[in-house]
Order: sequence, then C-alpha cells, then structure tokens
Amino acid sequence: MAVNFEKLILDLVTPLVIHPEDLLVKKFSEDEASITIQVLVNKEDLGRVIGKGGKIANAIRTISYAAASRIGKRINIDIDSFE
Repeated sequence: MAVNFEKLILDLVTPLVIHPEDLLVKKFSEDEASITIQVLVNKEDLGRVIGKGGKIANAIRTISYAAASRIGKRINIDIDSFE
C-alpha cells in the first residue's frame, strides 16, 4: 500500500494556515528505512502550524508516524518558514 506522505501532510496543514499559497510540502529524502519531509509555511503561519507547546506539530507527526509504520518506515517532518 503506497502512501503519498506529501499529500497527507498537505491535507493536514492546509486548513491551519492563513496563506495557503505559501505552503510547500516536499519530500526531502527517502531511503529504505526513513523518509524526510520538509514543510515550509509563511512566517505568519508558523505559530499556527506548530501550535502552543508544539501540540499541533506533534499531532501531525503522530498521524504521519502511524501511516509510515504501516509500511515499515520512519518519518521525519521538518517545519520551517520562508525567510
């Protein structure tokens, strides 16, 4: 079962941001055991995506980890802003 992690994370983050035109989700690297996804948002949206105490970012990571574990991989998600 192939999971499109870029689309999964994009679908989770899009409703959170004010500037969806500045949202970029890109697979940075992938090997046999792990996947690295980079999420870039507008500077104004960074707090919305990370959440108070990192709760929203942790929820996004938890959902992604669950999907990745089904195919035997680990996933790393880097959240950053433009500028």
